[in-house]
Amino acid sequence: MVKIQDESQSVIEAHGIIGDMRTAALVNDQGSVDFFCWPEFDSPAIFCSLLDTPEAGIFQLAPQIADARREQIYLPDTNVLQTRWLAPQAVVEITDLLPVSDHDDELPLLIRRVRMVSGSATFLMRCAVRHDYARAVTKAHADGEDVCFDAEGQPGLRLACDVPLKIADQAACCTFTLAEGESAEFVLGAVDDVRVKVGCSDLALQRTVHFWRQWLAQSIYRGRWREMINRSALTLKLLTSRKDGAIIAAATFGLPETPGGERNWDYRYTWIRDASFTVYAFMRLGFVDEANGFMRWLRGRVGECCEQPLKLNIMYSIDGRSDLPETELSHLSGYGGARPVRIGNGAFDQVQLDIFGELLDAVYLTNKYGEAISHEGWQHVTQIVDHVCSIWQEADVGIWEMRGEKHHFLHSRLMCWVALDRAIRLASKRSLPAPFSRWNETRQEIHTDIWENFWNAERGHFVQYKGGTALDGSMLLMPLVRFVGAKDPAWLATLEAIEKSLVRDGMVYRYRNDDNAMDGLQGTEGAFAACSFWYVECLARAGQVEKAHLEFEQLLRYANPLGLYAEEFDCYARHLGNTPQALTHLALISAASFLDRKLDHQKPQWQP
Repeated sequence: MVKIQDESQSVIEAHGIIGDMRTAALVNDQGSVDFFCWPEFDSPAIFCSLLDTPEAGIFQLAPQIADARREQIYLPDTNVLQTRWLAPQAVVEITDLLPVSDHDDELPLLIRRVRMVSGSATFLMRCAVRHDYARAVTKAHADGEDVCFDAEGQPGLRLACDVPLKIADQAACCTFTLAEGESAEFVLGAVDDVRVKVGCSDLALQRTVHFWRQWLAQSIYRGRWREMINRSALTLKLLTSRKDGAIIAAATFGLPETPGGERNWDYRYTWIRDASFTVYAFMRLGFVDEANGFMRWLRGRVGECCEQPLKLNIMYSIDGRSDLPETELSHLSGYGGARPVRIGNGAFDQVQLDIFGELLDAVYLTNKYGEAISHEGWQHVTQIVDHVCSIWQEADVGIWEMRGEKHHFLHSRLMCWVALDRAIRLASKRSLPAPFSRWNETRQEIHTDIWENFWNAERGHFVQYKGGTALDGSMLLMPLVRFVGAKDPAWLATLEAIEKSLVRDGMVYRYRNDDNAMDGLQGTEGAFAACSFWYVECLARAGQVEKAHLEFEQLLRYANPLGLYAEEFDCYARHLGNTPQALTHLALISAASFLDRKLDHQKPQWQP
């Protein structure tokens, strides 16, 4: 039996991601695929040792080289990952990819290629497929030279390779030795997929590399942080459904916001808020097709919700399902012991009034830079805006999906104002029919309400919710959505208060919750990465460009070695939460784009 050291629970930032815009897999820097949902982003996991032990499913492939340095890189301008081992006696590289198919109906393939760059080494391989989040009993059996994995009621999988395989403990295993210049290849896919065979990886690699590079070449960004922007763009594209146009929040579930705690959620779904922000990021970089694709997907959801009574969910599955019941996987020990591990998301039916603002902002931008809104689309917009006019004064759970009591949150009011503002702007620019008087009156009412009920004169800053005194990282969006001037004294006072209360070494917390009264959960979370980049942009817009530049450079150092970010940072700037997080990467793109312009304007003029 092949024995491989249990190194499955690598730290979150020690992972690269590969994907084909249908699903994605995480590969740690020890050569293991320790998280993989198949065949869709939100399908049951077949490898989830990241949340348990190798017995929960893993694909381990590693050279037996003592004291080797390990590193991971992407092939330039692609989502093709290489893991490398460097030692005096040998250099090894493993190339991992999910080939981008020419056909939407083809199921994903996982291709792993190991090459001996110099020297020689012995390799241990163990592929333990565990169906249905390791809840199903998976059986491995030989089929010729391949090994197949089956479980009742689950899709079968096949592993093909060019070295002899054995079966041990319902896993495919082998030990093999490669000399300099030699290679081996492993292909995992559907049991009846004719592409699951060795000898085809060269063509799949060439086509996949070409796809990613051709796509990225459309970017119009030419600023000073091009490498980080490109990686963020590639990550956002990887999290976008090629077939449906939906954009998921993150590739994973169950990675904790609190080490060992209960703040563990499933982010493999499309949040209206996060995806709408992503539209803005794509457009800033010139990727109009992706923005148009998401808006087409969104039309289907809006069309459904415009059937009376109007009900737009905050999140949906990629295929548009709105019912996402939350289930606990009690058999998994959790990442670092963080339990419960949850799939589904109980927040799917929460009331969060801010989503109307993010949605209408995305509609406005898409109409401005992408496809013009249709007649039917405008009818849907008018229904939504009329709905906002009637419900904007209600309490909700807010942007952070509090599981405590409802409040009148500032951010929710702010985004209701955005919904009215963008609809009025769109109607004016396109000469579309609209009840301008009523909409404008409501917009002004919301504006007045925010200044009268969310500005705390005693404390000298805006507050998180009506009647409260606390601050909130979502306030950083106030100047970004153009509700308040970036240099308005009231806003600068609020920014200063946020710095004193929520900022630690450039890392910004969403809120302080030491008494657990607000969100109804035990423990405290880390600093929120997206808020940290919003803070940089606020500094730059406020004219504090040098400070913004320094804070931005610090945040760039908190990325993992591949330029990826999870949802949060702990006090050491190590990663917490699901990864890679779309909201973090799009906030990085926005901050970098604006800071670039400000720095260019500050360039000294050469004098003879």
